[in-house]
Amino acid sequence: MTTQGPKLSWADVTPKAHFLNRRAFMTAAAGVALAGPVAAGSLGAAKSRYSTDAAPNPLKDITGYSNYYEFGYDKTDPERYAGGLTIDPWSVEVGGLVERPGHYDLADIQRGKALEERIYRLRCVEAWAMVVPWVGFELSAFLAQVGVLPGAKYVAFETLVRPEEMPGQRGRGLDWPYREGLRLDEAMHPLTILASGLYDEPLPKGNGAPLRLVVPWKYGFKSIKAIVKMTLTDTQPDNTWRMQQAREYGFYANVNPAVDHPRWSQATERKIGAGLFGNRQPTLLFNGYADQVAGLYAGMDLAKNY
Repeated sequence: MTTQGPKLSWADVTPKAHFLNRRAFMTAAAGVALAGPVAAGSLGAAKSRYSTDAAPNPLKDITGYSNYYEFGYDKTDPERYAGGLTIDPWSVEVGGLVERPGHYDLADIQRGKALEERIYRLRCVEAWAMVVPWVGFELSAFLAQVGVLPGAKYVAFETLVRPEEMPGQRGRGLDWPYREGLRLDEAMHPLTILASGLYDEPLPKGNGAPLRLVVPWKYGFKSIKAIVKMTLTDTQPDNTWRMQQAREYGFYANVNPAVDHPRWSQATERKIGAGLFGNRQPTLLFNGYADQVAGLYAGMDLAKNY
């Protein structure tokens, strides 16, 4: 995996005409929402030196195979049920140890921030993987906008609670809202982005529109969707899956082939699109981003801090 190589062009990415048949287009379009002031269609995102050189999965893989339990527990539920989610207007409440707390609408959040295409590896804790061409901007830019006060050590996130539009929230499976958190240095890392697009178009609702977190060296459950709240704090926040089962899910959730899930190995992964019996491939430490992020965890016991 190369992260500092030459910039990729759309000639290097699977052409949409090859993967976006009419049925897939109509399904995806039902779930697409405008992200702030951007017009529908191409977002015109700039290419990024942080993109991997791996080929992205087709859009139908990314929209049709996803964990988003607010809409149900089947991988196809987000695409099936997210179309009815109301995301305009949308704002994010920011509080805690910040200079400028308040509610920021999408126009406020995106103002002055150039969108970039980030082609990132995605690794699920369930040992499947794909490659996704996100569009977004570095979370650090928004944190600079709100002003991080001395003493802040973590960023806590919460997602939307709207059971009338999110059928998965009507059950008792998880304690809503979905919660996540990052250490401040993780949140400020240039690989960490807020994504509002996918394949250079507005983010589908079933993939977390209008605004989601993407942290590519961590298991996918850390990348919280449909963010409505951020809190800067001096104490480690709760995160949903750790609250659900601390023995199986930790706070850090760094991809690590040497630390197995209690119920399955993390040494290998199955790439979505390779078929049910496709060859498995080795899991990369920090999902292949070790050269950029390993320093964040120098001296830590990664088996204990999983």
